[in-house]
Amino acid sequence: MRFIIARPLVMACLAAAALTACSQEKPAAPAAPATPAPQVASKAALPPSAPPVASKAAPPMLAPVDTTKPLFNPSLAAEQAPANFTIKLETTKGDVLIDVTRAWSPNGADRIYNLVKAGYYDDIAFFRVVQGFMAQVGINGHPGANAAWRAATIPDDPVTQSNKRGYVTFAKTGAPNSRSTQIFINFVDNSRLDDMGFAPFGVVRDMTSIDKLNGEYGEGAPMGRGPNQARVQGEGNAYLRAEFAHLDYIKKATIQ
Repeated sequence: MRFIIARPLVMACLAAAALTACSQEKPAAPAAPATPAPQVASKAALPPSAPPVASKAAPPMLAPVDTTKPLFNPSLAAEQAPANFTIKLETTKGDVLIDVTRAWSPNGADRIYNLVKAGYYDDIAFFRVVQGFMAQVGINGHPGANAAWRAATIPDDPVTQSNKRGYVTFAKTGAPNSRSTQIFINFVDNSRLDDMGFAPFGVVRDMTSIDKLNGEYGEGAPMGRGPNQARVQGEGNAYLRAEFAHLDYIKKATIQ
């Protein structure tokens, strides 16, 4: 699934593919020309209908899929999150603290809490960094984890906060209840996304490290020259490291 925030033209597709897989997840981009929003329902966010192409790089040694672990079994990741908690992201550009308020987006807060505890966000790339818009992350480096979580969506939450600079939100498609694992951090005031149903669950304390994320690849394929979400889903970090060597990563995510 690919979640995206797509540009107005791509919004229809992004809504259908945006932050989900053909739904690939992406947040909708600002109204500016050619910037898709973080939503799974966008064409730019959705993976192509064709099967993923084999990666040029030799596949890495991956841990075996173990369905006794939440990373490979979403049914084991169903705790209710605390009313307030902080997520620490150790990134290649420095540490980032995200303060989460469950009341803002209960289903979103519960999902991010369980994903972090499961180790889902460890060693994953900011695969879509669009300057002046948002930074998107949330496809695991292990294809087995992506296969397990792809269809594990959560119900929508009412939008109680605005997508202002620093606010963190799940990507989704235009379809109802399509949020799964992809999230985005707003670089600027993207409040236009509020009416599209993007419900922030937390806010970054200090954007210094996020502002340093490498945006050289920009929008993902097929809209831009960045990673193809379908291939990231099917090939994981092997594909990203072979073809997009300068991406930034979350090295480790923990609940503080």
